[in-house]
Amino acid sequence: MIAREPIYAPLFELVESAAAFVTAERRLRHWSDVAPAEQPALFQTQKSETAAVKRLGAPTVWTLNVELYLYVHSSDPYQSPATMLNPLIDAVEAALAPAAPTGVQDLGLPAMVQHASIAGKIETDEGVLGDQAVAIISVEILCL
Repeated sequence: MIAREPIYAPLFELVESAAAFVTAERRLRHWSDVAPAEQPALFQTQKSETAAVKRLGAPTVWTLNVELYLYVHSSDPYQSPATMLNPLIDAVEAALAPAAPTGVQDLGLPAMVQHASIAGKIETDEGVLGDQAVAIISVEILCL
């Protein structure tokens, strides 16, 4: 059995502090509902949770899947919103980087979190939406 909120909250705090987000919330809003003055914005959603037992009698290993939504708006018709989005993606990646000595990112919860990392493809729209750019970053957290 895991305690979920003590895992999700530190992940959000870590990512929220990675860049100068004007808005940071754990309740997702569509980009059309986030005013340009509220951006750059970060939203965290809980996507899924998967339990696995590797062998009889072993503890349950949980995989928690989270999505981070990053929004930026450029009012400059000559600046691609991607130039504002890319540094935010880099900042999130750096925040989730594993510790150099161990190679593990445990969110400061070594008894609960085995590893947290970006997993899979980062979905982006670099400004095809006009002045708006969006990135969706999948994060996987392995827990005992």
